Amino acid sequence: MRFELPGIILFTERFDACVAFYRDLLALPEAFAKPGLVTLDLGGAYLMIESGGVGRQWPKPIDENPIILRFNVEDVDVAAGVLRRKGVDVEVLRLDWGVVGCFSDPDGNRCELKDHSAGFQVLSRQLPKHRETA
Repeated sequence: MRFELPGIILFTERFDACVAFYRDLLALPEAFAKPGLVTLDLGGAYLMIESGGVGRQWPKPIDENPIILRFNVEDVDVAAGVLRRKGVDVEVLRLDWGVVGCFSDPDGNRCELKDHSAGFQVLSRQLPKHRETA
């Protein structure tokens, strides 16, 4: 079996706030939208935001949401600074396996920034080269 386009569906209580967070603050390009559903481009995957979830005022514990949306970046400190200037509370942690910037969306879904160069090169996809036809 070959999967063509992986994606994540995120059900939210604060739909408009979550769309603005991911689309406007994190600058994920909008690919498709209709009432109650917005799909954003994750660069080789998609994040579909839908209404109908349960939000929290604080980061959700693992037993409520066992997923972290991770965004690999070139420099965690720089990216954390950008988000902080936009009003996002980011905690940078320096761990023995790397640096992460922890934050949450308006519904309390946990997110992280992570240094892209730290061991994920094997997962990076390269687009096939297009062949010129005469």
